[in-house]
Amino acid sequence: MRKVPPRSVHSVMKIDDMKTTASKRPLRRKATWVTALVLASGIALAGCATSATETTSSGTGSSAITDAATVSTTDAATTAETISATAAAAQAFLATLTDEQVEAVLYEYDDETKTTSWSNFPVTFVERAGLNLAELTEEQQTAVLAVLESLLSDEAYATVLGIMRGDEYLLENSSTTEDSLGQYYIAFFGDPSDTSAFEVQFGGHHLGINASLDGSAETITFAPTHLGVQPAVYTTSDGTEVQPFDGIYTDAFAFFDSLTAEQQAMLTSGDVSMCAPGDTCEFATGDGLTGADLSDEQKQLLLDLMANWVGMADDETTEAALAKIEATLDTTVVAWSGETTYDMSTGDGISFSISGPNVYIAFQAQQGSAGADVEGVTTSGWGHVHTIYRDPTNDYANSVTQQASTGMSGGPGGGGPANG
Repeated sequence: MRKVPPRSVHSVMKIDDMKTTASKRPLRRKATWVTALVLASGIALAGCATSATETTSSGTGSSAITDAATVSTTDAATTAETISATAAAAQAFLATLTDEQVEAVLYEYDDETKTTSWSNFPVTFVERAGLNLAELTEEQQTAVLAVLESLLSDEAYATVLGIMRGDEYLLENSSTTEDSLGQYYIAFFGDPSDTSAFEVQFGGHHLGINASLDGSAETITFAPTHLGVQPAVYTTSDGTEVQPFDGIYTDAFAFFDSLTAEQQAMLTSGDVSMCAPGDTCEFATGDGLTGADLSDEQKQLLLDLMANWVGMADDETTEAALAKIEATLDTTVVAWSGETTYDMSTGDGISFSISGPNVYIAFQAQQGSAGADVEGVTTSGWGHVHTIYRDPTNDYANSVTQQASTGMSGGPGGGGPANG
């Protein structure tokens, strides 16, 4: 086991300075391994609402990756089954590693590094824990995807792959995006087991999964987790359209459209907030529409929306997480800003936050970001979103306390590198 050494502290900078700053740092090699491996495996790339499978290879990934074995599926229906399958997949992945790689990927369960080594900024700005998948062999990369597939529901797994492929899409097609886009890291906090607690940390720029699994208590939590997307819609090399966040957008507007004019006025008068990686948060609810203001049908639509974050594993885990949130839904506050119809051809997108005793979710459109130069593709506003899910009572399954870092607040148009 090891700890990441202390990192240098940098001054806060704006997101528009990304490319200039990153170019001064040593860059790891570009990665398009996701594309090649997904093609070989026939894995769906899209999010909840759209299914997509590419059939031809693209990018600079090793040609041998296209011969990788199809990632096996697990049909876990319970929390215990998910934990067991994920632990087994993690151990199988560890078995493919050298002793040096094992030392690099394993941390003590309560290591505070887990609170500072995930972010909504590129890997050249915030150093991630563990191993860079771009530097692994084809066999090891396939084994990593098997860990994710064992952990995640089919919908969540497809969304994650769609996010990753979107990052690679920008890397391949944009001349202004950050050069390390498309790189992802995996780390384990605690030895993966179905009898004790461990955490799977996986992510890159637009993805930061922190899944805590405890076999002794049969519990799984994804708090905190970052899901992001840029662009919102892209077309694969075989002409298939992929929309990783279509399910989230659809659920968000199903909830919004269910509200009366008076309820919508309350919703849009509230204060949308962001509690991002690098922040220690008070989780203030602020003003807006409360759960007590909703009908039973509207409450269910709101829970359906939140399930996009809290429901990333099996049905039993999802039901337990939503039941905890529902118990305090009347004092949970929702705020919304931006557009009021789901139409990506107009406006600057939407932002909303959901804040209560047992849940915090922020969804924020990013404006004027790097990578906004792909003709015909929306890569700002609607097309560039950062989201955060946290549990004020159970972040990191209470194994550690969030460590504050300087900068990297991750709000719209702001933030800068605290580490790296």
